[in-house]
Amino acid sequence: MDNEHRGSSFDHFLKEENIYEEVQAAAVKRVIAELLEEGMAREGLSKPQMAKRMGTSRSQLDRVLDPANITIQLDTLIKAARAVGRDVSIQFKPAAKAAT
Repeated sequence: MDNEHRGSSFDHFLKEENIYEEVQAAAVKRVIAELLEEGMAREGLSKPQMAKRMGTSRSQLDRVLDPANITIQLDTLIKAARAVGRDVSIQFKPAAKAAT
């Protein structure tokens, strides 16, 4: 049995399935959550202490740290990064061209 996707990229497959943006957002959010948790550990911060540094609620922090919750406001992300001694940098790069 031939694989119809043989030779194509995984990104191409995701785009064909119309789930590329969703999968990309989930991957980015997972990385953000992991980086923030690593920063909290490095700083020795509990969740209540982290929320206090951010000037937010514990429930808001839980949403920020939840990798499955892909919605996060930019200002909240900046506050979270600053609370663990980091800055946020966003880079736009050329999109990969689709295979023809």
